[in-house]
Amino acid sequence: MPVTEKTNWVLVADEAIARILRKPELMGDLEPVEEMTDPDAHARGADLRNDAVGRRAGSAPQGSQQNSPHRLRGTASATASAGESELHLEADGFARRVAAHLDQALQQKRFDTLKIVAAPRFLGLLRKHVSKQVAATITDTLNKDYIHMKNDEITRRLDEASTPDPA
Repeated sequence: MPVTEKTNWVLVADEAIARILRKPELMGDLEPVEEMTDPDAHARGADLRNDAVGRRAGSAPQGSQQNSPHRLRGTASATASAGESELHLEADGFARRVAAHLDQALQQKRFDTLKIVAAPRFLGLLRKHVSKQVAATITDTLNKDYIHMKNDEITRRLDEASTPDPA
């Protein structure tokens, strides 16, 4: 009976980019499979954060002078947090898209096992959206933000994380 190779994927993701990499059966660096992006996430996120900062900067404690040093010490208004909730909705929508993509890829038998390396907040969102079938293929999760690292660096970090300390 021939031995069939398993296809082992590693998903490296944050709130705007999801890189799917394949772990070679033998030694070697992770190899790119595909990448998903939410191109508007970083742009909108920056706009939303700047907008929220502007609203906070514009609020002043009651009775403060316009040009006094105390002008920027005002408490954040209710509208200042709107930017953060909008960012959360964007990230949640992207997590839902990534989870649906993984589900489709599993149905097409494109991978057998999955390791997820994601920024902590995004990892939580992703866990919420993956199907039971995809969850059953997950061998490990790591709450680290490695998205901007090169494949060889990710490979090295994952190897270090999985190597037990000699005791």
